[in-house]
Amino acid sequence: MNTFASGLLLGLLLALAAALAVHSLSRKRPQRSDEVSAQGDRPVPFLHALQQISIKAIMLPRSEIQGIDIDAAPAQILEQLQHATHTRLPLYRGDINNIEGLLHVRQITQLLGRDDLDGAALLGASKQPYFIPESTPLLTQLVNFQKEKRRIAIVVDEYGEVLGLVSLEDIFEELVGEFGNIDELGPNPAIQTEEDGRYRLDGSLHLRELNRALGWQLPCDGPKTLNGLITEALEQIPDTPVCLKIGPYRLETVEARDNRVHQVRAWRAGQAAKI
Repeated sequence: MNTFASGLLLGLLLALAAALAVHSLSRKRPQRSDEVSAQGDRPVPFLHALQQISIKAIMLPRSEIQGIDIDAAPAQILEQLQHATHTRLPLYRGDINNIEGLLHVRQITQLLGRDDLDGAALLGASKQPYFIPESTPLLTQLVNFQKEKRRIAIVVDEYGEVLGLVSLEDIFEELVGEFGNIDELGPNPAIQTEEDGRYRLDGSLHLRELNRALGWQLPCDGPKTLNGLITEALEQIPDTPVCLKIGPYRLETVEARDNRVHQVRAWRAGQAAKI
């Protein structure tokens, strides 16, 4: 999404958040008997639905966070930087719960040429981490991102344990999906259609995103990713191809390594896939 488009979308979504806040306040004001409300006592359905979605539902799970251990040896730090695929990397000390900074990919090129590359150098080029509670509604966090001038946040539970990571772009994609089909987002590379009409899916795919793209109804009240759903159902990480049934859906593991399911073939029983 380009800068102009994301700016327009941000403005629109912030306006929606403001409208929701005004609506909530107006509902708390006693209504005079001579007042006639166009909405009556009903909430605005669209805004209300968006405010019910929490950050936890769309965050990148802790197990999939790419971070840098600043206590690691310089050679290990260098290797992690060279293989990083995310634009912002949490810097932690020994354990992901001890996040001390956020490093932007723009800084990595400058750091790679330094002879004194170590944890201290990474921290010096990073920003302070921004922590948010898991229960924060999406529209609320959209406003908070704008207020704090941030684009990424670390999601924590009530005990301060790191649960995941969420970005401004994640919220954009989720809220745009709630608006309906917007062609600008384009096809999802994590969802591929095979010749027989079945789907080849990335295990890291968020279930809400998968359901929205295919019109499916896989359960989202537990694990948030396809990998999580499969490993919870099997109660293990499969070392050979396995096919399982979840409602009318069939999920066949194609590739599993590094303690997670990477590739899945999926289809709905008795229904041709959309081409």
